[in-house]
Amino acid sequence: MNNILSLLDSYTFNNADDIAKAISSDFRKRRIEKNLTREQVAEMSGVPVSNIVRFEQKGLVSLKNLIGIAMSMGYTSEVKNIFSQPKYSTMEELTQIRRNSGKTRAYKR
Repeated sequence: MNNILSLLDSYTFNNADDIAKAISSDFRKRRIEKNLTREQVAEMSGVPVSNIVRFEQKGLVSLKNLIGIAMSMGYTSEVKNIFSQPKYSTMEELTQIRRNSGKTRAYKR
């Protein structure tokens, strides 16, 4: 059942703004669950409170600040592993991934 819900989630977000807002909403929920104020997260992460407010309200944050916030909340491995596994949706993509495994640069087709 969780796999089906996870698949459905990936199709409900149509653009980067939707995903950013969902991430910021999830962060806010986790922060409140841990009974942490924005100021406490700022102190733990080294990210200014104003940036945390902007992240929670608008979903806007730099990658470096997102990493700092995630690490302060105990999500280091989740952020670190975001691109760790190849993703593919067709057999052709899988074949290309296998063919290009180990290469250090991409070339125009």
